[in-house]
Amino acid sequence: MGYAVLHMEKTSGTDTAMSAHIERTIKPKNADESRTHLNRELIRFPDGVESRTQAIQYRLDTAGLTRKIGNNQVRAIRINVSGTHEDMERIEKEGRLGEWCADNMKYFADLFGKENIVAAHLHRDEETPHIHITLVPIVKGERKRRKREEQAKKRYRKKPTNIIRLCADDIMTRLKLKSYQDTYAIAMAKYGLQRG
Repeated sequence: MGYAVLHMEKTSGTDTAMSAHIERTIKPKNADESRTHLNRELIRFPDGVESRTQAIQYRLDTAGLTRKIGNNQVRAIRINVSGTHEDMERIEKEGRLGEWCADNMKYFADLFGKENIVAAHLHRDEETPHIHITLVPIVKGERKRRKREEQAKKRYRKKPTNIIRLCADDIMTRLKLKSYQDTYAIAMAKYGLQRG
C-alpha cells in the first residue's frame, strides 16, 4: 500500500513561471515530449480566459472582493497531488486514472468551493502521473485577528463579519493542513493509497 501525496504552496503575483511549466509553454527537462499529448486540462476556463494566469486574475476580478489586493498578498495556492510511483502506475494500467482525477476534483471542489478551483492539469509526461490544481483563496467570514483586536485596548472600527476576502492564511493554518492530509488519505483509500 503506497502513499497519497498532497502538497500545498502559496504563491503571490501572477505566477507566470509556474503557469509556463504547468501549461507546457516551456519544455521541462524531466518531461517526455512523446507523452505530452497525454496531458489533460481538467477544468474548462470561462469565456475569454485562455491561461491559468488569466484564470487566477478572472476569479479575483469576479469574486466580489471589496478590499484592494496588496502587492505581496497571496493570490493563489498551488496544489500538487499524486501518489507513490508504483501505485500511480498501477492506477494508470488499471484504467482508473480518469476516476482518480474525478475524485480529486470532487474532493477539492467540496473542500474549497468549485468556483475557487480555477485550473487543474493532469501531467502524464513526467515519471509519475500527477495533478496541478490552482486554488484562489477566497474565504467568507470573520477574520482570525478580530478576536485579538477586540481584546486589545485600542478601538477598531466595526467591520462586517461576513465579507468576502482573499486570505490564504485562513486556508493554510497548521491544524487545517493536518486535516487536509487526513481527509485526502481517506478519499484516496479506494486506490490503495494511505496517509504518509
